[in-house]
Amino acid sequence: MIMIKIGIPQALLYYQYYPAWQTFFEELGAEVVLSPLTTKTVLAEGSARVVADTCLPVKIFLGHVIALMDKCDYVFIPALRSVERKVYNCSKFLGLPDMTRAVIPECPPILEVDIDINRGKRQLYQSIYQVGRRFTWSPLKVRRAALAAWQSHLGYLRLMSTQKLTPPQAIGIPASGPMLKVPPPAPVLANIAVIGHPYLLYDEYINHRLVHRLQQAGSHILTPEMLTTGQLDSATISVVGGAYWTYEREVVGAGAHYLEHGADGVIGVMTFGCGPDSVMMDMVRRRAAQLGTPFMCLTLEEHTASAGLVTRLEAFLDMIHRKKRAKTCA
Repeated sequence: MIMIKIGIPQALLYYQYYPAWQTFFEELGAEVVLSPLTTKTVLAEGSARVVADTCLPVKIFLGHVIALMDKCDYVFIPALRSVERKVYNCSKFLGLPDMTRAVIPECPPILEVDIDINRGKRQLYQSIYQVGRRFTWSPLKVRRAALAAWQSHLGYLRLMSTQKLTPPQAIGIPASGPMLKVPPPAPVLANIAVIGHPYLLYDEYINHRLVHRLQQAGSHILTPEMLTTGQLDSATISVVGGAYWTYEREVVGAGAHYLEHGADGVIGVMTFGCGPDSVMMDMVRRRAAQLGTPFMCLTLEEHTASAGLVTRLEAFLDMIHRKKRAKTCA
């Protein structure tokens, strides 16, 4: 029996939902195929399909779709409108399937699911079934696959928050398997919180191996995924009273929590031209200024050079180390 191959780009929502997607499709008897990691070629090919003002993460996503064209029967591109009532997603996620069809007409058929909690559970179940019927006509089998995917997602989140893992470390580790813990670098010179969207924090081509460079410099890294939903919600409410954007917690919530709980410094990562991120990063910057904690915002775009990023990191870490030494000597 020939298995249907489902292509999943390693970009945008991949780091948040891949274990759930993989479980869902494999439960339905499909084979999941991943695009390669981001490279200069991937970015160049994606950028060539859209206007210059298109945001960097979308350009990279389109490059990943192009990389999958000869490797799969379908490309899975969900349209996430809202995953919580009265909390809304960025417009780039809403129109992603349509944009992909428009700029990559030779793309394999797109497997699309429209996720909008504001429309009610019935509409959500119907959307999931519309995807599942490509593999089976049995609603029961689709339901079992969806429930297994949800449990996989919860296990993935629990694994990261309890074992303090990043998504790249947690992906591929069974939630029911041995709990692996990655020790911090020794000696730890500073606790640095890195906040932002996963597709920026963990794509090493975009951020020039930011997390790796910080660890090599003796920093213990703290990320949004290492916090529970309750911790993120509580911190977000303390700053803005409640989230409006879907991923406000991973910026405002994580930043506020780590500022209050032991981070020696906070680094915010965003892309050039992102309006919502600019507002959210400014909220974190203001809270950091109130508490006297060093904060740096790294704005990434296509022409960001590693040399400039490294120079800023070195200066930021040097400031934190001098501040810690001054407190010790006082």
